[in-house]
Amino acid sequence: MPTRKTTTKTKTKPKATSSKGKGRTVPAAKQLEKPIELPEGLWERISQKAYELWGERGRQDGNALRDWIDAEEIVMEEIHDSGE
Repeated sequence: MPTRKTTTKTKTKPKATSSKGKGRTVPAAKQLEKPIELPEGLWERISQKAYELWGERGRQDGNALRDWIDAEEIVMEEIHDSGE
């Protein structure tokens, strides 16, 4: 039986041009000039809450991302409610 050759086409994104349309490329995403400042200790609070959730859920492996996301939501609600 004859074999059939297949080719893979790669898609390329068209380059964005400046508003003047002179063919200059513009970065896909502009880098923020000033990063968002997070409340001090936020990462530690989320980490601690995620650890607590992991313990409450029976210390099961495979749910680290879910624990972290849930912890973020809880901590952010606490911050919002307290007006920090």
